[in-house]
Amino acid sequence: MEIFKMAWRNVWRNRRRTLVTIAAMSLALLVMILYAGLMAGYFRDMERNILDLEVGDLQVFAQSYRDNPSLYTRIEDPDGLLGSLEAAGVQASGRLLAWGLAAGEDTSSGASFRGVDVERDTQVSKIHREVADGEWLDPADPKGVVLGRRLARTLGVKRGGEVVVLTQGADGAMAYDLFRVRGILKGIGDATDRAGLFMNEAVFRELLLVPEGAHQIIVRRSQEQPLEGVADLVRSVAAELDVKTWRQLLPTLASMLDSGRSAMMVMFVIVYIAIGIVILNAMLMAVFERIREFGVLKAIGVGPFEVLRLIVVESAIQTGIAVAIGATLAVPGLYYLSHTGIDLGGMSMMGIAMDPIWRAEASPETFTQPIVVLLCIVAVAVIYPALKAALIEPVEAMRHQ
Repeated sequence: MEIFKMAWRNVWRNRRRTLVTIAAMSLALLVMILYAGLMAGYFRDMERNILDLEVGDLQVFAQSYRDNPSLYTRIEDPDGLLGSLEAAGVQASGRLLAWGLAAGEDTSSGASFRGVDVERDTQVSKIHREVADGEWLDPADPKGVVLGRRLARTLGVKRGGEVVVLTQGADGAMAYDLFRVRGILKGIGDATDRAGLFMNEAVFRELLLVPEGAHQIIVRRSQEQPLEGVADLVRSVAAELDVKTWRQLLPTLASMLDSGRSAMMVMFVIVYIAIGIVILNAMLMAVFERIREFGVLKAIGVGPFEVLRLIVVESAIQTGIAVAIGATLAVPGLYYLSHTGIDLGGMSMMGIAMDPIWRAEASPETFTQPIVVLLCIVAVAVIYPALKAALIEPVEAMRHQ
């Protein structure tokens, strides 16, 4: 207790220097907490968009389908596989895939046709919530389709307009039909925006003469389930099929997310090294100003360890005050950024559409990571001044001018 009282008096001996040091640490901590929250929210939203709207946690294909996509290469008995996967504790839904031509009144464009089981698909994808104009698919409206926004713009159609679909059926003959645009999606991703055309599974089967099978099964897990653990589980259920995690399907994007998180920690260290230099300078100045005082303390029997502990407690007091101020100021800022966010006006990254509102993530890690890094930098910065004060010779110190 006595050493704390002495350290407290020493901290406020030079009030201006102490306030500058505390202000620098508080400001750095405030900025880093807000930065950590924004970057965590950015990575969270990007990964959520990837999983919820496009890819899912895992996808299952027939062997060789991804190397050579074909209408004829299908997963046999998808209903049995879906039942086994759901019994194993994951959500799954099958999709049918094909390519062809979509035409409006005056223009046409290549399109990616996706046959969707409307009821099951809502369990693995949230794309049904991303309809900007109109409504999602409805089994009661078999001729209704949903288009990607750029495809709709290219074809010059709006909700309620008509689209002709032209492709090749499984029997080799031309397959075509007239559909009504039921809805137009928001920005999902480059591929879906440019060519996505969603229709009911039953209509897809009838149009392309595909009575059974599925080209793709999307699998979702709960947040508590590890990705690789679920992948092993799905591979055991679908032993003869091609099972890929989203990280395997989008390796470049997965690597970018990982490197982005690493870059965030590097930014912490860079900013805090600058703060460490400020702390080092402040503590060295404090030590040089009090060299004679330390000499007297050593002369009356105060050991090096007690002097070392005094310097450490002084830095701990300043750091503690800075952490309290920085974290307190960060709370309202993080609340605003997590609820209101920053309007980016819509953007995409690596072909994946981002939410137009960039919101921060408020979590314990958002606070603890910057605080832990700050404490580590302070601990390193205070070592040299503390050792210098602890090892000083009493006679030389008392002669110091």
